[in-house]
Amino acid sequence: MAAPHHVPTDPNQPVRRYASPPRREGSWTADRPGELSGRQPEGERLGTPGPDQGYALKLARQYEGRLHLGEHEHEVDALAGATAIAMKRSGLFGRAPVLHDVTVGLTVWGFLDASPSSALAELRADWFDEVHLRHNYSDLRRIADSAPEDVLRLVHTEIAQRHAADWRSCLDLDV
Repeated sequence: MAAPHHVPTDPNQPVRRYASPPRREGSWTADRPGELSGRQPEGERLGTPGPDQGYALKLARQYEGRLHLGEHEHEVDALAGATAIAMKRSGLFGRAPVLHDVTVGLTVWGFLDASPSSALAELRADWFDEVHLRHNYSDLRRIADSAPEDVLRLVHTEIAQRHAADWRSCLDLDV
């Protein structure tokens, strides 16, 4: 059996060390049953895939304790919805999430506003109510789909300016 160099051995016995397996000829092909051939499937409720999207969950923690919430709103619900938007935005650019993606998710729903409009606050109360507890993809997908692609492709500072001027311009509530 092979052993690391630092393991004492009988000096009279030859020691076998690790050796790489022989090289395989030919190139790799996607021939297993669960592998996709071609492009990622697209369609309603399939989302926007991208690399390392779970990193948005870690980034969202940087906003803990910094959100402006209504009386019956919960921080974990706001962060769950913002993370869904952040993953969609980063996927549109074909990259992993960055902090500005989470910022956009919180901005379009007014969680960074000290005094959001009453209509937006009422809407948030309905859309975000206990969304972090539900294992229901469609609730989070609805929140992510409410942020239109043309808005998400803007620079985060421009999205904040549009939200300040008219929050409805940053959301599509007919999803």
